[in-house]
Amino acid sequence: MAISGPHIRTDLESITAWVDEGARVLDVGCGEGELLYALVHRKKVDGRGLELSMDGVRRCVGQGLAVIQGDADTDLKDYPSNSFDYVILSQTLQATRQPREILEQLVRIGRHAIISLPNFGYWRVRMELLLKGRMPVTDRLGYDWYNTPNIHFCTIRDFVMLCQEMGIRIERSLILGADEKVVDAPADSGRANWWGEQALFLLQRT
Repeated sequence: MAISGPHIRTDLESITAWVDEGARVLDVGCGEGELLYALVHRKKVDGRGLELSMDGVRRCVGQGLAVIQGDADTDLKDYPSNSFDYVILSQTLQATRQPREILEQLVRIGRHAIISLPNFGYWRVRMELLLKGRMPVTDRLGYDWYNTPNIHFCTIRDFVMLCQEMGIRIERSLILGADEKVVDAPADSGRANWWGEQALFLLQRT
């Protein structure tokens, strides 16, 4: 079914706002095309998508989106360097086999990379582990330990440190807490790591 309404998730709205009008965009792990559809129709981007699920690809193509089936872990290396203005990976990095290598590819392919990820350091996640001794299930981590596609959990602080190690500059960040409300704190702060349920980053290779 085509996505025709004006409202999308808060994190996707923020990503849409960060992308320049008319930019060339690659949405990696684009799912059913919610973000890509918004970018194409609102920001008039030259948008492409890469999606592992064939059902997702069919839904995207059915909406007129230029999406192909592919695996971020193996196929990003085939894209030329600096071939896009923005490469986006939304809520997917933790499900990849080699997240560091994926991040390296994203900042190689795009002049900018936009990453969003759930925060395993979020206070409710910590409390679930502390008080119940069980792997947490939250809105952003919505699977049980035995059926989750997420294989590399990280905190906001972990991701910031990885960018520093790799020489990747964080141009902009946004921390979202409960009910997708903005947490007014720098990404490298303890406050962001405690209260942030998810984080968004605009990145560039230095």
